[in-house]
Amino acid sequence: MSDIFIFNKPFQVMSQFTDSDGRATLADYIRIPAIYPAGRLDYDSEGLMILTGNGELQHQISHPRHKLKKTYWAQVEGEISDSALAQLRNGITLKDGPTLPANAERIPEPSPIWPRDPPVRFRAAIPTSWISLQISEGRNRQVRRMTAAVGFPTLRLIRAAIGDWALDGLAPGEHRKITLCDEFKRYASPNKPASRRTNYKPRNKSPRPTGRKRSP
Repeated sequence: MSDIFIFNKPFQVMSQFTDSDGRATLADYIRIPAIYPAGRLDYDSEGLMILTGNGELQHQISHPRHKLKKTYWAQVEGEISDSALAQLRNGITLKDGPTLPANAERIPEPSPIWPRDPPVRFRAAIPTSWISLQISEGRNRQVRRMTAAVGFPTLRLIRAAIGDWALDGLAPGEHRKITLCDEFKRYASPNKPASRRTNYKPRNKSPRPTGRKRSP
């Protein structure tokens, strides 16, 4: 048996346990010894991360060779066009080469969804729209570069799922343990896209993260 921990990383938190520049890290939210992230999530992105102390499982989840699909919700600037979605589905050429075809679709704003702190800048003259994008690659800032390349810069980015694992009601800063049988290959195969709903339930009072350091 092996344990994994799924975590909803808040905005502007490093996807590591230490940071020399004093930014918020996983250590501000998770106090579990000898576990490590299976892959990374950008400082300015939110959503699902998986952590485990099992090196083999960590490798299978994070290595692009296993093509474990990751589903993102992206809020983009402008009303996303059919032609832009078609380009994403066909694969586009970035500076580091062509991407694989992605599963891309226009979606309503995921609901319910937590507010971001600070919020996305509102511009009355420019609408925004949401897309679901599923990829199996892991290039640096890939989703943001892909949407910018088709003319719709990403304003907010949430990772909703990794394979079959999804946020499933986790509020930002919360984590949950899942115990798995040692059938690692089953978790390294492509899976269906995530549901558009997070099942996130707002609370009257935001829970204080475990071990979170607060400035005086």
